[in-house]
Amino acid sequence: QVQLVESGGGLVQPGGSLRLSCVASGNIFNINARGRGWYRQAPGKERELVATFNSGGRTNYADSVKGRFTISTDNAKNTVYLQMNSLKQEDTAVYYCWMGYLGKNYWGQGTQVTVSS
Repeated sequence: QVQLVESGGGLVQPGGSLRLSCVASGNIFNINARGRGWYRQAPGKERELVATFNSGGRTNYADSVKGRFTISTDNAKNTVYLQMNSLKQEDTAVYYCWMGYLGKNYWGQGTQVTVSS
C-alpha cells in the first residue's frame, strides 16, 4: 500500500508562485522508477493532467502550463514537487498527486490552489 500526502497549496495573487510537495510513504521505494506527477480538477470540470514523469523519467506537461510549471523529484525524500510560477486565475483547482506502482494508481487527498486578486 502507498500513501501520498500533498502540501503547499493556498491563496496566491495572479503572477505569483507556489510549490506543491507530495510525499510518498508505505511499501514503495525508488520513486524515480515510477510514473508520478500531478493532476488538477477545477469546479465543474474533469480531472486533467498537469505534469507527470513516466517510469523512464520523461516529462509530460499540459500545454496550458508549459514554461510556467516545473515538476521534479527528490528520490531520497520520496517526494515529488510542482513549482508553479506566473500563476493565472485559470490555474485555480484542487491539485492531486498521482503515482503508479505495481499496476495500481495511487492518489493523494488533494490540495487547493486558488489564484485570485
